[in-house]
Amino acid sequence: MMKIESYEQLRDFVANPPAVKPKLLLHACCAPCASYVLAYLEKAFAITIFFYNPNIYPAEEFSKRLEEFKKFPHVPIITELNLPDEFDRAVVGLEKEKEGGARCFVCYEQRLEKTALKAKEYHFDYFTTTLSVSPHKNAAAINQIGNKLAAAYGVSFLYSNFKKNNGFQESVRLSQELGLYRQDYCGCIYSFQEKEQRKPY
Repeated sequence: MMKIESYEQLRDFVANPPAVKPKLLLHACCAPCASYVLAYLEKAFAITIFFYNPNIYPAEEFSKRLEEFKKFPHVPIITELNLPDEFDRAVVGLEKEKEGGARCFVCYEQRLEKTALKAKEYHFDYFTTTLSVSPHKNAAAINQIGNKLAAAYGVSFLYSNFKKNNGFQESVRLSQELGLYRQDYCGCIYSFQEKEQRKPY
């Protein structure tokens, strides 16, 4: 399977897709982020969404985000149960980290590792994540983690920096067009608390 390790390689692959689309397992954190990534990649990949997000708080938010994927009925989805204990155990000692710091990197790796394992189990050609479409996510760290897991599990990681070429702005436009619920915090209890602290009272 061809390695795609840069923005330019991915751009060229999408512009000149193969006759037989490779199978891609796309970890998705939410429907708004997925909207642009699906629109961009569908011409070149046979995509299955993987919804594994044990970080999402509270349970009602998890259900709300999952429900929005029904607005992409043409895309198959694999869903993992809401397992917040997995996230809680992974970030022990990092509770006071600021959003975007070491706790987030642990969260990236937790979700990407589960995606790599699922991709290996179901014989996908590639795995990747929608996370990098957000301007608040560190694409370099995501790609470093993805490549490490690819080497560990023998499944190709698809380079991702989907915020490039106005990807985030396009996700906002598509969200409005499709009537998607667009959350105002990343997902975990810590980002929720930071959001609440920013509210004027």
